[in-house]
Amino acid sequence: MSVVLGTAGHIDHGKTSLVRALTGMDCDRLEEEKRRGITIELGFAWLDLPDGGRLGIVDVPGHERFVRNMVAGSAGVDCVMLVVAADEGVMPQTREHLEICTLLGIRSGLVALTKTDMADADWLAMVREDLARFLEGSFLEDAPVFPVSAQTGEGVDALRAHLIRLAAELPDRRRSDIFRLPADRVFSMKGYGTVVTGTVVSGLCRAGDALCVMPAGLPARARTLQHHGTSVQEVRPGQRCAVNVQGLEVAQVERGQVLAHPGTLLPSDRWLVNLACLSSAPRPLRQRTEIHFHHGTRECLARVVFPDRDKLAPGEEALAELRFREPLVGIFGDHCVLRAYSPLRTVAGGSLVSPLPPQLRRKDPQRERKLEVLRGLTALRDAADAPGDGKAGNKNRDQARAALLEAVLEVQAGHGADEAHLRVLTGLARPALESGLHLLSTCGAALCWDKENRAWIGKKAFEQLAAACLDRARELHRRSPLASAFSRGALCTGWSNSLPQRLAQKILDHLLKSGELAAEGDGLRVSSHRVSLAADQTAVRQKLLDVHAAAGLAPPNIGDVLAELHISPREAAPVLRLLVRERLLVCVREGMYYHGPALEDILERVRLWFQSHDNLDVASLKDILGLSRKYLIALLEYMDNEHITVRVGDQRRYRGR
Repeated sequence: MSVVLGTAGHIDHGKTSLVRALTGMDCDRLEEEKRRGITIELGFAWLDLPDGGRLGIVDVPGHERFVRNMVAGSAGVDCVMLVVAADEGVMPQTREHLEICTLLGIRSGLVALTKTDMADADWLAMVREDLARFLEGSFLEDAPVFPVSAQTGEGVDALRAHLIRLAAELPDRRRSDIFRLPADRVFSMKGYGTVVTGTVVSGLCRAGDALCVMPAGLPARARTLQHHGTSVQEVRPGQRCAVNVQGLEVAQVERGQVLAHPGTLLPSDRWLVNLACLSSAPRPLRQRTEIHFHHGTRECLARVVFPDRDKLAPGEEALAELRFREPLVGIFGDHCVLRAYSPLRTVAGGSLVSPLPPQLRRKDPQRERKLEVLRGLTALRDAADAPGDGKAGNKNRDQARAALLEAVLEVQAGHGADEAHLRVLTGLARPALESGLHLLSTCGAALCWDKENRAWIGKKAFEQLAAACLDRARELHRRSPLASAFSRGALCTGWSNSLPQRLAQKILDHLLKSGELAAEGDGLRVSSHRVSLAADQTAVRQKLLDVHAAAGLAPPNIGDVLAELHISPREAAPVLRLLVRERLLVCVREGMYYHGPALEDILERVRLWFQSHDNLDVASLKDILGLSRKYLIALLEYMDNEHITVRVGDQRRYRGR
């Protein structure tokens, strides 16, 4: 495992000099830095480790004007070396840098008490006492303090030895296996082209891999890779890396953008974060406040929107939606820092709860439930990260991963999520994701509705969509009570307009299999639906049947029938449709309905005719039925349309029924 150490501390407390004493490398590479004697940009160095690996060191600026660079340098840092000068003690940027490290989730480190050659024993004792009070309650409260002097070399060897031990002992806190390299430098190198440097925060990349620059999505390729000046075939989490990218100009990439594999990161202009306002903040964070937002190496303006309050007081913690002017990419669990717009200082920070948050509209009946689930995601993540201790421990961890996935799917509701979304919404590596989904599938808590794209949906959301489908089906029955079934298109219109086609089909298949829907011909119906006529419709039905039965082989025009019975076409239409479906009446031409038994008699006579004849024409049919031409032509065309006969010139030939 590779480890990255970041420096922190006030300006002129000797961070760069100490790194030079530890590694022999000068991190101040800019002419302005050397001339002014202060660090402006990020510097990089490393220590060789006994196992052949390297401890990367990121040297950050200490001046308050360059805190943005300090935050960018802390992206991907595993532990921190807080540098405090013995001749000055704790200063403003000492405090702010420690707060930033805390907000970024760094939990390991040490303290270097520099410039000990410039303080006597009494002063040194007083500074150490003050330092202990300052660190009380922080993640460095019990961290070792190393008195050192970069000028004399005192304590440097002991500090270096401790750093090497620390690198070997630090646990791996990287969960996701999505490759991400937040760019902290971009430049052009003669003979190579565009080079992007940064710390790999997750996943791995191999030389030749297809890449993209996010959130813009610009395609590129990793031509060659370097780790601390050495060409390598792959880079892993925690390693400082330089990528020679093919297909991009320097102007197309800037600090804050992220190199990733295509299709793995999903841009969004809204994030939901678990936000903590620092106790040292001068005032509360108010609703819709504009702030400077830092994530990885990216800095941008954002607006804070609280879904359940108007402000966040110092020392308080709550969910907050951050709205950006342009999209960002992140993964569940990422850390961020918020700095006040004016005066510029760190006021809050937190962890990313959802990089693709649901809408939390106040009128949404599920709003409180969504908020409750979202608040619990961090605890579920911590349980999913817990190391397994034996079979029982591994089982508990797997169940925690499944619970995290189930909660995320519940928040996603309607469409569920495919594998790409689930990887960024849970931060789980692909093997952990697959085992969790398998567990959910086995217990019926989730199902895969698209095997090709690995799209999943929670059981509750699926059942809600199925219930909505049945409601739509019942509504169609209410609108047309005399229709025995309806088309699939009619069912899906107004119910599945926003659903992917495969998900809609999965729901229909489920309802058909469960028997809640039934197929009828090419249509569908609710299984319990039965056509029933109202009292007045029953009377209309009987009258229409009686008239057509009495008419025999020469039915009347339906308009004349309705006028004689004093029935409006609107009243008669649903009854006629029902009679036609039941084959009690047959429409052979618009406005002409035959009584079913009468038409069967005609068709039987035609069948018998063809037993001794090859052809049938109008004259022959008149001999058989004794009807006028208007009925004969209608009957011949009906038999052609029903494929009982086929027309050849003026003759018909029998095709069978």
